[in-house]
Amino acid sequence: MLNKITSIVIALLAIALLYMGIKLLMVGGSPAYFLIALVLLATAGLLFLQKKIALTVYAFLMWAILIWIVAEVGLDKWQWIPRGALFALIGFWLAMPFVVKPLYKAAATTPESERQKFHPFLGGTVGVMILMVIALLFYDPVREKGNIENPAEATDAAVADQDWTAYGGNSDALRYSKLAQINSKNVKNLKVAWEYHTGDLRDSKIDASEYTFEATPLKVNDTLYLCTAHNQIHALIPETGQLKWKYIPQREGSYLQQHQTCRGVSYFDIKAVKASANNVSPATAAPQECSKRIITTTATAPKLIALDADTGKLCSSFGDNGEVDLTKNMGKILPHVYMQTAVPLVANNLIIIGGSVMDNGYNSGNPSGVIRAYDAITGQLVWNFDPANPELTQPLAEGQQYPYDTTVAWSTFTADIKNGLVYVPFGNASPDLLGLDRDPASNSEKFRDALVALDLNTGKLKWSFQTSYHDLWDRDNPAQPSLLDIDYKGQKSPAIILPTKVGNIFVLNRLTGKPIYPIEQVKVSTQGDIGEKYAPTQPKSSLNFIPEMLTEASMWGITPFDQIQCRIDFNKNRYDGNPWTPSTEKGSIIFPGNIGVFNWGSVSIDPERQILIGSPVRLAYLYKLIKRTPETEEKRLFTQANTPYWNENFEGHYATQIKQFASNLGIPCIAPPWGRLAAVNLKTGKTEWIRRVGNTKNLKTTFLPGRFPIGFNMGMLAHGGTLTTKGGIVFQAATADNFFRAYEINTGKKLWQTELPAGGQATPATFMGKDKTQYVVLAAGGHGSLGTQLGDSMIAYKVK
Repeated sequence: MLNKITSIVIALLAIALLYMGIKLLMVGGSPAYFLIALVLLATAGLLFLQKKIALTVYAFLMWAILIWIVAEVGLDKWQWIPRGALFALIGFWLAMPFVVKPLYKAAATTPESERQKFHPFLGGTVGVMILMVIALLFYDPVREKGNIENPAEATDAAVADQDWTAYGGNSDALRYSKLAQINSKNVKNLKVAWEYHTGDLRDSKIDASEYTFEATPLKVNDTLYLCTAHNQIHALIPETGQLKWKYIPQREGSYLQQHQTCRGVSYFDIKAVKASANNVSPATAAPQECSKRIITTTATAPKLIALDADTGKLCSSFGDNGEVDLTKNMGKILPHVYMQTAVPLVANNLIIIGGSVMDNGYNSGNPSGVIRAYDAITGQLVWNFDPANPELTQPLAEGQQYPYDTTVAWSTFTADIKNGLVYVPFGNASPDLLGLDRDPASNSEKFRDALVALDLNTGKLKWSFQTSYHDLWDRDNPAQPSLLDIDYKGQKSPAIILPTKVGNIFVLNRLTGKPIYPIEQVKVSTQGDIGEKYAPTQPKSSLNFIPEMLTEASMWGITPFDQIQCRIDFNKNRYDGNPWTPSTEKGSIIFPGNIGVFNWGSVSIDPERQILIGSPVRLAYLYKLIKRTPETEEKRLFTQANTPYWNENFEGHYATQIKQFASNLGIPCIAPPWGRLAAVNLKTGKTEWIRRVGNTKNLKTTFLPGRFPIGFNMGMLAHGGTLTTKGGIVFQAATADNFFRAYEINTGKKLWQTELPAGGQATPATFMGKDKTQYVVLAAGGHGSLGTQLGDSMIAYKVK
């Protein structure tokens, strides 16, 4: 009876597999699952008839499946799961004595003495495969082992030391500290020194779904300064986490806002700047009200704000009682469209900011992407760089307006104070994903996705380098650029390093914009189906983490069924084998997707050993164009689940649906790793080591209640930055599993980890306290769009 029940279950599985296999064949996919289903159905029939040959047939099937798996995906154990796990379990069941013995007993020709509980062929097959799986647990085809032997060299690079004075550590944005009290030998003893709760949590009724605590705190002026998603500013005692003061602006949250975050604040010391300018010591510089300032912005109804760093009070001499209205000269701004999410750049006595607009929200009337420099003492506008009119850098008169719909720069900028330059990583202009109405000769199109160098004092254009042409994929430059002098192939050069969403890491001469690392122009398709004019080539840096081309064999799942569905979707949607596949009404696979390979977390760089640490992401997305009609021109478009599309492009030709390329279980269709950590030797451009980072614990799933309880080391998406220190440590907490980890910089070996109370989608910072103790601090507040655990913690660690 048991065998008949088993045969019925196998038959049902075979029929379901046959159905899915036929669907896959109909779209031109692999015949493997169709053939497997036929043999599985034959096995079920023979088992129902009590034929012991069923076991032999199934053993042959297992060997055929194994050969097919190795031919398709090699020895990647995670790729074996959807192809082999279910069939291995069936084989294990069929090899059990309670299945085998009745089959031998039913065979009338089998002598009593030869009847047994074990089928040698099937049992041996199962045993061999168990041993192979155990062996694969110790092998990872993704991991590249290396041992960087670059010795530390004397350098005049400006790096973070006792304090963490700017978002990227200091003005060069290397996210590197020369502190070495915490090192590879004692990092395993890191413990929580203190934990501070901001009390600022998401209100689902009025706050955006992408509500994120991504702040990197400053440690300066004997104080730790941080901001929250509601733009609250908290000043803490660095050694204890006790609150000194708190500033709470008027609350402007909206669930229709696309991004609700604050990644950090900036610090300005009037006395220090004056002393530097006059070549006198800070102590003799003239005192001034609010002489030490925290500079911040508000995300919505944007304002630029200056606070007294000692008290948290508004600086009355700055702007209008401490505030500057950033909507001035911007014209009519539609609700929820204009945002400030980046850290204002403070360089010399200037505050330089860009802005962010809603992606594909409107086809006309989006706020300007003007770059503005304000006097850090008075709040007066000093210069502006308008992408539509780059030669006009004088502030606009009252009543004049910056043009709508220009390229925006929403990321954090970097300044080369010595050479008097500010670097602006421009992104796209809204609508991001459609170019039907773009003027290819316009200035705004020229600056789309361009890294621009401006004169720090006047805003005049010095040079521009475009990282993507005629962007139709949301290829913004999201990362803050880093500055250092590198010794590439024996030739020293002043470099600027810019990671991009495509996966390029452009290494340019920061004085001229000319490439240091070679760049080639890759030919791409110019054939679409909606009348777009596509760029015929796209730039590719010799230093890149552009994901490998997808094939049907790249598809993944945790069962054969969701993997087959991913294979079907792969064959049904357009994919050109590169990151620049045109979007279509039918649907296109964009790999990498709009979250990119690199995002706002950028990279960290050890300038002494010239090692770059990055955390490249591998996720594909589906882009689908939805034709707008006169009836829907100004109406929201909703999905079948009655949720709105964000990329609606009101008054435009098409809305765009963007969703992760995932199975019905919500699992990415491409095989892991989805997140990695990599080290690059900047002297040679060689990637020295790569490893998976992040596990499956704490992930939100659609097939289990709550969060996944087991941590399989598959390599998770990391959204946030890394911190590198002279102690030979790389700190990272951006993975979607709520863990904070430390790695050895030379080898990538994991040295320490701890579980956080919430997602750590932020960049760590480090500093030396008054107690002569090195601390590492991190925001653990989660990320609404990624689905990590939300919270409100700022946590400091030290060696105990």
